[in-house]
Amino acid sequence: MEMKGFPTSADIYLELDGKKVAVVQGYTAKASKSSKNVEAFGESEPVATIEGQRKYTLELTRLYATDDAVSDGINFYDLRDFSLVICKPDRKIIYSGCEWSTIQEEGQLNAMVAEKITLVAAKRIETTV
Repeated sequence: MEMKGFPTSADIYLELDGKKVAVVQGYTAKASKSSKNVEAFGESEPVATIEGQRKYTLELTRLYATDDAVSDGINFYDLRDFSLVICKPDRKIIYSGCEWSTIQEEGQLNAMVAEKITLVAAKRIETTV
């Protein structure tokens, strides 16, 4: 029994050079921003706040390399500047310029499956379907 609107692994995937290289079972996303206060002489409180750079950190669980990626010899440790694509019923979210920061494998060493990958993305784009 499949719930309507529930994401399947085909809805979340990693893309490299326009090719789907892995499907992802689940994810958590965290956005953070560095902001700075602008202070003026003689004022007891800041007069403004300047928005700083945004940083997107994503934790992906259970990644499976696609058959194409396996036959191309791609492994998770070699991935650079890739995208994470999340397809929701009404919109698509793309995190681009991704680099991994941690990779966790469990059980047998296997380049086809990764248990957990943490990545940092440079950009987040949201498009309506």
